Amino acid sequence: MQKIPLMLAKAGMTIARDVFRGDSPIGIPICGKGTLLTDSLIARFDNMDVQSIYVEGHPVWEEGERSFDDILHELDGRFIKTLQEPLNAMLYDIYKSYLIKSMGGDSDRQAE
Repeated sequence: MQKIPLMLAKAGMTIARDVFRGDSPIGIPICGKGTLLTDSLIARFDNMDVQSIYVEGHPVWEEGERSFDDILHELDGRFIKTLQEPLNAMLYDIYKSYLIKSMGGDSDRQAE
């Protein structure tokens, strides 16, 4: 899941959290999580003063941000000396699965 400014939202992205008017988390949501964004929905959010939204995965990479492969390589480096211990291996698998799911990585990577 990634929080992005509304101006970077594109049709086809999926909303990961309920959207509230004016980015205030109180009150009635104006759109529920799991909704697929359309151009008209993005325009409606803009008219309702929504500044940012949470979307599934990690679709927007900003300049200077580490790549997904760099993040996984760093994780490997942190656990390389302790993977022979069962609990550390379990923690590694949990964290790697979380990264893959939350950042929209390939599901094939979980098998590695």
